[in-house]
Amino acid sequence: MIVSFNNVRKYYGSWPALEKVDLRLEEGEFVVISGPSGAGKTTLFRHVWMGDLPTTGTVEVVGFSSDGIRSGDLPLLRRKLGIVFQDFRLLPERTVFENVALPLQVTGTPPKAVRRRVFELLADMELSHRRNSFPNELSGGEQQRVAIARAMVAHPVLLLADEPTGNLDPEVSRKVIDLLVGINRAGTAVMLATHDPRQVPAGAARFVYLDGGRIVDPSYWDGYDQL
Repeated sequence: MIVSFNNVRKYYGSWPALEKVDLRLEEGEFVVISGPSGAGKTTLFRHVWMGDLPTTGTVEVVGFSSDGIRSGDLPLLRRKLGIVFQDFRLLPERTVFENVALPLQVTGTPPKAVRRRVFELLADMELSHRRNSFPNELSGGEQQRVAIARAMVAHPVLLLADEPTGNLDPEVSRKVIDLLVGINRAGTAVMLATHDPRQVPAGAARFVYLDGGRIVDPSYWDGYDQL
């Protein structure tokens, strides 16, 4: 078990962001978390990397528990995770190579191993020709592929992608989703948050639907007018 939510509630003041959430993610699984804006998707993801902790209930992620995690444990947890955001979060003053290399450099990986891993990923992402470019010289799709490469560079157990196609056009979005499916098929567990589950090919993932902070029956999708 990589991720386990056990009767999790999260309140911000009196507002329930998550209510009675029970969720499991197994090694190598692809889980899509879907729902409308404000459903609790980002809050749920923040609990996976323990940027937030439950008001009640427990979250367990790759051997760490929200019940007993200390601030000093957070870097150890997050090294096991790759995280991709809608807004890319690339460092503007660093090249593509430098952005992707950074997670390895901060953990003291030897330079030769860093170069080998970064060049391997840039080739996989079809970005080798962009290795010396800066983020503002890239298209949105290229920036997102750089962000995915950076998230994958340290061989994470789990890749978290929070609305990674939200700023991309439909054709580029499809390519990003295909890339995530390929990463999963190569053995990495993936958790994807999206407001539109139709982006993910049928049979490629398990779907979980959030509404009002609660996990609801997937059959609800059929009548949901935003899908």
